This record gives sequence, C-alpha cells and structure tokens, in this order.
Amino acid sequence: MKTQNKPWVLGIDTSNYTTSFAAVTLEGEIFSHSRKHLPVELGQRGLRQSEAVFAHLKQFDQVLKALKRPKSSPIAIGVSDRPRNLEDSYMPVFLVGLQYGVSLAQILDVPLYQFSHQEGHIMAALHTANFQPKKPFLALHLSGGTTELLLVEQENSRFKEIILADTQDINAGQFIDRVGVLLGLNFPAGPQLEELAKQSTQTISIPSYFQEGKLSFSGAETKVKNFLASGAKKEDLALATQHCVFKSIEKMLLWGLKQDYSKDILLMGGVMANQYIRQMLVKRLTHRAIGANLHFASPELSSDNAVGVAFLAAQAYLD
Repeated sequence: MKTQNKPWVLGIDTSNYTTSFAAVTLEGEIFSHSRKHLPVELGQRGLRQSEAVFAHLKQFDQVLKALKRPKSSPIAIGVSDRPRNLEDSYMPVFLVGLQYGVSLAQILDVPLYQFSHQEGHIMAALHTANFQPKKPFLALHLSGGTTELLLVEQENSRFKEIILADTQDINAGQFIDRVGVLLGLNFPAGPQLEELAKQSTQTISIPSYFQEGKLSFSGAETKVKNFLASGAKKEDLALATQHCVFKSIEKMLLWGLKQDYSKDILLMGGVMANQYIRQMLVKRLTHRAIGANLHFASPELSSDNAVGVAFLAAQAYLD
C-alpha cells in the first residue's frame, strides 16, 4: 500500500517561535512536515507572548497549506498544549494550536491527544536517533526556552521526566541568540552564528560555569559584550560562544553521568542542531574513559516541530 493511502495522524505545535504541522502514518513513517518561524524584527531579541499568538494566527493557514498530506482526513490529531508535562506548566502560544486541534477533532469526529512540547521533542529525537530505550535514560534539552538535563522514563505514549540539572539564569539558546543579535544577526541566530564561526581565525576564551546542577550564561554574555566593545572580531566571538556552550553542557553531562542513572543520553532542542557542539560532545564523551552513548535527534528535527506529537498521538491511538 502506498503511503498516500495509509491512515495518518496530524500533529500541531505552536511554540514560542515556530508554527509547525506534521503528517505521519501509524507505522512510524513521516509523510511530511511543515513549519515557519514567527517573524522577529532585526535587532530584536524575541517576541512577547501576545505578539507570538498574533503571529501564529496570521501564518497558521499558510503553514498548514504547505503540509503535503493524503487526501483522506486524519484518523487522530496530536497537539502540544503546554511547555512541560506539569500541572502548572502554561504558555499562551500553545492555545493557538490547541484550540485549532480541538475544533478540527470535533468536526472530523476523531480523537484528540494532548502532550507537552517537551514530550514532542523527546519523541521526535527518539525516532530520528533510532533509539528504543528499555529503561530510564538521560535527555538533554537545549533551546531558547529550555536548558535541562532530564531523567526520562517512557510510559506507553507519555513520558515521565525528572529535572536533574538546569540553568539558573538564561537558557543556552537565549545566550546564542543574544550574542547573535549583538553581532548583527537575525533572530533566531543559531544557524547564522554557526556559519559565522567557521570564519574564525583567532581563539577567544569565554569561561563556562556549572556547579551543583546549575548552569549560568549571564556572565558569559557580559564577557562577550566586553570583548565586542574592545574590538574583537565577530567571527571569533561566534566561535567562542559555541565553545562556551559546549564546555558548559559537557560539565553538565559529566555531572549527570556521575549520578549513575544511565550511560544513554538523548540530545535534542534547537541548540543541538549545531554541528560544532555535536562533534565536540562526541569527541569528549564517547571516549572509552567516559563511555557515554549519545543519541542525537536529526539536525532537521532538533528544533521545534510537530513530528513528535504526531507520533505520540499515533502511539496513543494504537494503545
């Protein structure tokens, strides 16, 4: 049977900076997915929640239209309704996707399954890393909105997550984006900063900080501002920023491995699309002296997407 004729599930995710849709089959195939960043003016470091909600509403139909999907209706819908799988976890942007999902499910008379944005990231990462854990594992979620080392256990189509370590100030992705804006790049700045760093010819050291389960990037951000004011080259600061993030999360992961929960680490979130950071982590943590098993989400699905919640909904439908 061709994929076009198979029953399929629709995934919807409206995160802080991306509108996303996905169509997947019950057999675990990605039929297609579409997404679009919310527009942020040059020089700005983000959007207010009210601005983000309005931006989602303006581009919602456009992103859905770009989704290649079977002619048949979906048999189920999966949607992210909050940042984390916690009772008090809330962010207005997710209401856009949730309300659309609720309405569409009622019209089509199909089940609607609700998950957290973080659960979607975990599922997309597991799928693209081809990692099928049989026991609890470590997961590193690095993005503009999250910097967390988690202990994760899968329970059917849901995940139980315990935060082992996180940031005490700004997130890893925020640090990268703020530096990028300082260097004149568009927001979000990750891919552009990575390209700029490839032009670096001089090493600049920006100290990293991790202590007792807490990362900090505020001091590193101040250091970048001081270097820039003193005439440092933008490309050198871009590379130094990447290396600072790498060193920070290396310390976090080494600490996590010492807790003896697991040697398996799932790595996800927009920051983990950075090839420099990925390669450095592989070089340092998979050495036999440490012996970590690193499972990376694909670069394409490291950042925000609706593929994960679509797969979770497919699994819930089959359960």
